[in-house]
Amino acid sequence: MKVRTWRRRLVPYLLIAPAIVYLAMFFAYPMYQGLVLAIYDDDAVLPVRSEPTLDASEVSKIPQGTALRILDRRSQAMIEDGEAALLTEQWFRVSGSAAVGTSVNGWVPEARIRVRESDAAGNPLTGTVRPKLGQSADPLTDVHAEPDESSSVVGRLEQRVSVSIAEVAVLEVWFLVQPAEDPDEIAGWAPSRYLQVFEDGERGRVHRGTAGEFTSAFIERMIDDRFFEPALRNTLLIMAMLIPLQLVLALAMALVIHARIRFSSGFLYVFALPIGMSDLAAGILFFSIFTGNGLLNSILDGLGLIDGPFAFLTAETTGWILFAIVLAELWRATSIVMVILVAGLQAIPDETLEAAELFGASYWQRVRHIMLPLLKPSIQVALILRTILALQVFAVVIALSGGDVVTVLAHESFRQYFELRNDNVASAYALFILLLSITSAVFYLRSVRSESEVRPT
Repeated sequence: MKVRTWRRRLVPYLLIAPAIVYLAMFFAYPMYQGLVLAIYDDDAVLPVRSEPTLDASEVSKIPQGTALRILDRRSQAMIEDGEAALLTEQWFRVSGSAAVGTSVNGWVPEARIRVRESDAAGNPLTGTVRPKLGQSADPLTDVHAEPDESSSVVGRLEQRVSVSIAEVAVLEVWFLVQPAEDPDEIAGWAPSRYLQVFEDGERGRVHRGTAGEFTSAFIERMIDDRFFEPALRNTLLIMAMLIPLQLVLALAMALVIHARIRFSSGFLYVFALPIGMSDLAAGILFFSIFTGNGLLNSILDGLGLIDGPFAFLTAETTGWILFAIVLAELWRATSIVMVILVAGLQAIPDETLEAAELFGASYWQRVRHIMLPLLKPSIQVALILRTILALQVFAVVIALSGGDVVTVLAHESFRQYFELRNDNVASAYALFILLLSITSAVFYLRSVRSESEVRPT
C-alpha cells in the first residue's frame, strides 16, 4: 500500500519532467548564453608572464586595445592550439667546421644561413653562412646550444663556410611589453599572436586578450550606436499605434462572431485568413500596394487625385513607411488577438448574458459591464502576446524599407550579428528587447486584472 502511495506522489513529477527539460534546453540555456554574451567579454584582458613561456607565472593583466611599449623580444616554441602566430622565426640546426678545424653542431637563426640545397619537399639540406655587412661587424656567427639567442654559444662559424642542415625549428616571437601610459606597471612577456606590433618595433597594442571579465562595454556600445535611438523610437511608435488599434478591431471582430448572426462562421474564416500568412509575405504584399506602380497609386490615379505616381516608400517619406508597416501588421496579426478574445467570449456563460438581457440591459451595456470585465484575463493574454510580437517586428520592416530608412530594435540585433559580426552587441540588443517584453508583461499583469485578482488594500 505504501509503494502505491509513493508511486502516486511521483506521477506529477514524472509528467512535468519533460516540460522542465524542454524549458532548460530551449529557454533557460539560450537565455543564459545570450546574457553572458551581452555582459561578459571572453577576450577582455591579456595576461602577461614573468618569462616567455606559458608555464611562467602571471605578473599582470593588460586590457584589450591598450597601447604598449616593446622592451625586448625572444623566440620560444610555438603554442600548440591550432592558431597561426602573427610573428615567427626559423632556426636551423647546422653542423660545419670552425676556423680552427673543429666541428661545430648547434642552432643558428635562419637570417644567418643562405640555403643552397633543398629536398623535394622543400626542406633545406645544405647552406652557407651569410657574411655580415659593415666594417665594425663581427665576421663570425654564433652557434647556440638551443634555438634561443639567450642560450649558451657552443661555437662560431666563419662567413661563407658550408654547413649541413639537420633540422628546422619554427618559433613564435614573444615580446616584453608594458602599458605605454603607465610606465610604473610591471612589464611582462606575451606571445606575438595576441599583439599588434608597429613598424618601428618599439610600440604596439593588445590585439586580443585570452581571459574574460564582466563588462558593460557592449551595452554602452549598443546605446552609443547611431541606430539605437531611431530603432527604439520607431519600435515604441509602432507599438503605440498598433496595439490599441488591434485590440479595438479584434474586439469588434470577436463580438461579430460571438453574436451568432447569419454567416458568422464565414466571418470567422475570413477574419482568420491572415493568420496563415508569414510576416515577410505580408510585407511583400503591402510593398506591392504602396510601391510606385502599386495598387494604391493605380486607384488614386484612376480617381484623378494625383497626376503621377506618388513615392510612398522613400527616405523622405518615413511617415508613410511607418504607416505601411502598421497597416501590414494590423492586417496580418489582428486575427491572432481576435482568436484569443473569441475564446474568452465563448467561456462567458450564456445564462449570465440572458439574465442581464432579461433585466433590461442593452447590448452595449452587456458588453461594457459584463463581457469586458469577464474578458480581462483574455485581454491580458492578448496584450502580452501582441506586445512581445510587436517588439519583434522585423520582416515587414525589411520588406517595406530595406531596414535602412526605417529601422527597429530587432533589425539592429540582426545587423550587429549578421552584417557586423558582433555577437556581443547583438546579444545586448536582444537582451534589451527581452527587458522591454518583461516590463510590458508585468505592466499588463498588474494593470489589466479581473476583480478576483485584485487584492484588497
